[in-house]
Amino acid sequence: MRGEETIVELAQQFDLHPNQITQWRSQLLDGAAGVFDGKAKAAAPAPVIDVKTLHAKFGELALEND
Repeated sequence: MRGEETIVELAQQFDLHPNQITQWRSQLLDGAAGVFDGKAKAAAPAPVIDVKTLHAKFGELALEND
């Protein structure tokens, strides 16, 4: 962000495509102001996980593997 290295230099240093760095930079510049304006987006609620169903599926898969 400070311009100390070119996008090409950063891409070579971190083994990335220059377009990826450009995209990340654009996302940062577009969203950085939103961090400080007090109107931050609410995080999406975590999906409800049915533990009993998962345990049943684990048991079923373990039987299939045996």
